[in-house]
Amino acid sequence: MKCPFCGHADTQVKDSRPSDDGAAIRRRRSCPNCNGRFTTFERVQLRELVIVKRNGRRTPFDRDKLERSLNVALRKRPVQPEQIEQLVSRITRQLESLGETDIQSSVVGDFIMKALKSVDEVAYVRYASVYKDFRKTGDFARFLDAEGFDETDRS
Repeated sequence: MKCPFCGHADTQVKDSRPSDDGAAIRRRRSCPNCNGRFTTFERVQLRELVIVKRNGRRTPFDRDKLERSLNVALRKRPVQPEQIEQLVSRITRQLESLGETDIQSSVVGDFIMKALKSVDEVAYVRYASVYKDFRKTGDFARFLDAEGFDETDRS
């Protein structure tokens, strides 16, 4: 594994253990060249997933991008990093279990929406505002009404 600090090609594993959800191996590594320490995760990948965008463009599935999207929606919300990692793992497993290699971006968005709704309603609405392309405040109101949020939920 290449050192992210100095680029040295040979790093040493100092400690390995299963991640909290058991879906990955967490490895602590050190670089003998610069003495930098970093963590890597090793996960099973069942198949190469390709995301098909609305415009037809195809991009490889990027677990890190999924995690970044969840982090943006959950920023400053009472959700622990471990919970976010579990969400990422759960959504990734759902996508892999579809049995398809080409997945529409709308399917990914729907899985994210469902996961966020179960964890944090504010993050759910934040994500929806981007995913559903809200343009005006009325878009929020219509979405909240359609989702069954009442006035007491809005205060």
